[in-house]
Amino acid sequence: MALILASTSSIRSQMLADAGVEHVAMPPAIDEAPAKERGLIGEDLAYELARAKAVAVSLQRPDEWVIGSDSTISVDGRAFDKPASRGEAAEHLRFFSGRTIELSSAVALARGGPVDWDHAETARLHVRDLSDAFIESYLDTEWPQVGYCVGVFRMEGPGVQLFERVEGSHFTILGMPLIPLLGALREREVLPR
Repeated sequence: MALILASTSSIRSQMLADAGVEHVAMPPAIDEAPAKERGLIGEDLAYELARAKAVAVSLQRPDEWVIGSDSTISVDGRAFDKPASRGEAAEHLRFFSGRTIELSSAVALARGGPVDWDHAETARLHVRDLSDAFIESYLDTEWPQVGYCVGVFRMEGPGVQLFERVEGSHFTILGMPLIPLLGALREREVLPR
């Protein structure tokens, strides 16, 4: 029996691999727009998307355990998507400057369709005051890689320079609450106890 990660995220796949969890990645075919159009933000949106991904792939592979995961960010009650261009990335960074990003990551497990377990956590990332010169230099180095990141940063890279303080799990910030997921996999005997 294979464990399936319903995601195209290389960092989520790497997190599982680094933890010694064998898995197969499979892209979920879901439309995120309806959840976003309902105005969901934070953990509510992350839960919805993680569950939808797990269920979508689980229906295709009903005998396998499927992990769905997603991350969202909001700043001052405003939700943000991945930037569509370098210019939009710079706009996001200017908005984040001196504010706190609330980064919510959720994970869900499904088998045969329904969600069997889910969990979400929120980290708070305090962005330092960013100068326009820093933003341009940062994007010179990090664009287009950070275009695939909802917060325009990779914590495992130069993105760590955006912050003056971080509260929350490192794994949540990377995009998946790994420790609770590992516990849920052990409870379901997918991983050895």
